[in-house]
Amino acid sequence: MEELEGKYTKDGTTDISGKPAIKKNTGNWRACPYILANECCERLAYYGMSTNLVNYMKDRLHMANTTAANNVTYWSGTCYIMPLLGAFVADAYWGRYRTIATFMIIYIFGLALLSMTTCINGLKPSSCNGRDVCHPKQVQSAVVFVALYLIALGTGGIKPCVSSFGADQFDESDQSEKKSKSSFFNWFYFTINIGALIASSVLVWIQMNVGWGWGFGIPAIVMAIAVISFFSGTQLYRHQMPGGSPLTRMAQVIVSAIRKNSVEVPADKSLLHEINDNGSAIQGSPKLEHTDEFRCLDKAAVVTQRDQSKGGRVSPWRLCTVTQVEELKSVVRLLPIWATGIIFSTVYSQMSTMFVLQGNTLDPHMGPSFKIPSASLSLFDTVSVIFWVPVYDKIIVPLARRFTGRERGFTQLTRMGIGLVISVFSMLAAGILEVVRLRIVGRDKLYDSKDYVSMTILWQIPQYFIVGAAEVFTFVGQLEFFYDQAPDAMRSMCSALSLTTNALGNYLSSLLVTLVTAITTMNGRLGWIPDNLNRGHLDYFYWLLAILSLVNFGVYLLIAKWYTYKKTVQTSLPHEAAP
Repeated sequence: MEELEGKYTKDGTTDISGKPAIKKNTGNWRACPYILANECCERLAYYGMSTNLVNYMKDRLHMANTTAANNVTYWSGTCYIMPLLGAFVADAYWGRYRTIATFMIIYIFGLALLSMTTCINGLKPSSCNGRDVCHPKQVQSAVVFVALYLIALGTGGIKPCVSSFGADQFDESDQSEKKSKSSFFNWFYFTINIGALIASSVLVWIQMNVGWGWGFGIPAIVMAIAVISFFSGTQLYRHQMPGGSPLTRMAQVIVSAIRKNSVEVPADKSLLHEINDNGSAIQGSPKLEHTDEFRCLDKAAVVTQRDQSKGGRVSPWRLCTVTQVEELKSVVRLLPIWATGIIFSTVYSQMSTMFVLQGNTLDPHMGPSFKIPSASLSLFDTVSVIFWVPVYDKIIVPLARRFTGRERGFTQLTRMGIGLVISVFSMLAAGILEVVRLRIVGRDKLYDSKDYVSMTILWQIPQYFIVGAAEVFTFVGQLEFFYDQAPDAMRSMCSALSLTTNALGNYLSSLLVTLVTAITTMNGRLGWIPDNLNRGHLDYFYWLLAILSLVNFGVYLLIAKWYTYKKTVQTSLPHEAAP
């Protein structure tokens, strides 16, 4: 019996055929290379077409600075909203594997259409000769946006599922695999940035020096490689079975609690409704311990005389299990932590908008003939992440472990908080650079000049590098935190929830730009962010973001102190002793 128990995973995962997963044949690090390679290629494709998108919209779609920046952030925001759809489909019906496979095909169609808009007559903007100003027709611009939003839809099924699918390969009941899972998130983010490094250096250079046709065509080819890599590992993957609609289960708790609003919750919480089987009523999810927060929701699990008279045939819209109630509580507890990530994502989004526009005004020359595209500076964010991930995993965590006694070094909440503090310094660095740049503009009287300021673009490196350091703490911490604290049957949904901070961060960035422009251009003034940045005050915009980030960190401290970590009931799942 012990030999059989050690043969199979204990977290409810199955192999591709739906049978209990055998430990030695599936999952763990043996399955991860295919998942990590897929993610690396997918991120290379995504950043390959998005990193320089603001310049594409300016040069080929003939947009002003603020219009181009807002269109990029609207689209980028949608890329981070759509994961809610993909995650719902994965958790409720298809599972993560099938969802990833389906949405990757949509992704490739979007990339292929985008590349066609750069090279097929009738689709590409007219009057584009070299780097001359283009005059696209409405239908040509529309096709570009159709392609972009197909890509956004494609990302919706991939982004929330790949990280969770990779983490599914590690059995939490096995201590060695549980420890490996924490490292997986670090290396998952590492591979993301390997793809981003190639995209922001090689592909941006190709777009600016060879052409947008190759610049957008290569990402489509790379995405095809991502598909091949993902399917190559099919026989090795472990799968969490979809547990039905999480939105329906949460709605049932709310409706049941409202219907029993006048019912008293018993002092003895063991009297609350729960099934007697080893597992919970939610497929693929263990039972959750009762917690004392949000006691009004406990009413949904109170067994009344009317419920008893039904003889076990009570509607789930009237009586819910403790695990179902705790599932909703887990999500409610996550929401304040989730909200504090929005300002951080607003700071992060500046790399693809304001940092690029700022870089356009600085001297890009390296030697007599080579120029660095301003969008390529984001590779230093990537280099920073690639540097900090192994440093964090191999040096910082062991050192922190000595002082805290925690296996992970820091708690997930502490890790995210450190990143929020670091993000403040990225905005300070960007603001200081802009102050110095404007002083040079005044000194050399370059207010209406289109020449570069006599200041190398390499002075932007610190602000990118600091953002990268903040990412390693906050974004990787978020990945791990939302996966770990989510109910098992809602992990894709909660991973998607963490990604929506990026969406709202992009939308907030657009809103701030719009408000700042509207307020600062009153009475005929040029405003903080005019088309000619030499006559603006982009530094004021960076100071605003630094202040918002500092206030956000103060709020985060209060929320983190209040947060209670999820606890599961240690019971055996049905297939532990499978024959």
